[in-house]
Amino acid sequence: MANTSSNNPLYFSPKEMMEQAEYFALSKTTKSTSMTISLAIMAGAFIGLAFLFYITVTTGASATSWGISRLAGGIAFSLGLILIVIGGGELFTSTVLSSISLANRQITVSQMLKTWAKVYVGNFIGATLLLLLVVGAGMYQLNSGQWGLNALLLAQHKVHHSFLQAFSLGVLCNLLVCLAIWLTFSSTNAMTKAVMTILPVAMFVSSGFEHCVANMFMVPLGIVITHIAPESFWLSVGANPAQFADLTMSHFISANLVPVTLGNIIGGAVLVGLANWSIYRRPELKTVPYNVVSTPISISPIKENSMNNVITVKEIMNTTPVTLRPEMPLVAALDHLIDHNCVSAPVVNVEQQLVGFLSVQDVMVDLWCQDYLPAQGQKVADLMKQEMIAIGANERLVDVVEYLAIDKEQLYPTTSMGYATRLAAMSLEERAREMKVSKPQVLPVIENGMFVGVVSRLEVLKGLRGIYGERVELVETEMRATA
Repeated sequence: MANTSSNNPLYFSPKEMMEQAEYFALSKTTKSTSMTISLAIMAGAFIGLAFLFYITVTTGASATSWGISRLAGGIAFSLGLILIVIGGGELFTSTVLSSISLANRQITVSQMLKTWAKVYVGNFIGATLLLLLVVGAGMYQLNSGQWGLNALLLAQHKVHHSFLQAFSLGVLCNLLVCLAIWLTFSSTNAMTKAVMTILPVAMFVSSGFEHCVANMFMVPLGIVITHIAPESFWLSVGANPAQFADLTMSHFISANLVPVTLGNIIGGAVLVGLANWSIYRRPELKTVPYNVVSTPISISPIKENSMNNVITVKEIMNTTPVTLRPEMPLVAALDHLIDHNCVSAPVVNVEQQLVGFLSVQDVMVDLWCQDYLPAQGQKVADLMKQEMIAIGANERLVDVVEYLAIDKEQLYPTTSMGYATRLAAMSLEERAREMKVSKPQVLPVIENGMFVGVVSRLEVLKGLRGIYGERVELVETEMRATA
């Protein structure tokens, strides 16, 4: 089947799916902590509900073909991912696709790991809350206790894999889960997205692959049943608690949760996220034309000053600024700037070299020139300015202040031969205060040819603040009196 272009809004080609995946990956790291955890709690509960459906469907199916019974349970379990995809929950096993944003240098390793941790904790909370409701409802006693026995056997099976088996089953599981998520990037239609998830999920469940969030609900359910089920339950199912003595939280964590989580990360972040990134995005890194800015300007002070200040740019610069990539779709870059409340950002390549600078001014000029009908497929490289000023990390703060505040040509109006072009009646200080200076709002910083941060007027202000002495706390009434 031929690739469908973006002219069809209902279907995206594989390359366009990569762009959708990038939006999806970046969105995982731009939500507030409270929203991320809340959505993660929802997702944990959704996966728990899916497992309830699975247990119900497979209970009492001994007379049915083994494969057919598991297939039916797998299809039932797909409800969980459908609820998450359509409802917008945050699931750990799909959140690992944020590795794409890391590869695009849109986030740091720390940001990615913090997002993973928040979602993981939220999923556990959601699974636990649902577990309490299920136990309170006494669902384990359904079908004369056979429902509970089925849950116990499933939980016990999960803690009897070797570390390698659990890890490998985790890899296979999230390979399929993230492929299911990836398929949803092909369409904007909710029904299509829902249908896309069914078969990959049904395959991983029916094949016995291991999902860490599902296990957060399933194994603790078995543990709780073992400890709270009354004698009548054990008599009805013909078993006793001693048969399930291996169902403990410590055993669950060491034998299942840890290796399965690690496997899920590899299966989703590497085999799906980074694999597709290397196929569809990485080749473009070498095809976008740009020039590397590797040499900073040399700032020569106009006058010596009496300020006893040896602060350098390296000490005050922002080392984790918002950055863009030259091959990044313009629409994605704009969303990235808006999400971070920025109006401009340096553009760096995959080697962390400065190659340009994009500002909202560039975007507005382009829109005006095109009668507000932007060209399709624009990238950051199409609009970014490649001629820009960058400073060295070891420049002195006082010299940077002078560079930003003073225009030498206005202060000393002379010809190239050194002759004054006009007589000035005002003093040097008066001319400095009256001049109109146009300098960048943000200065990229380069060290050893590499982009290492930015300095804005805010960083300069913070560096200069100490000159004015200790912080002054004004009482509100005093502020009104001086207003």
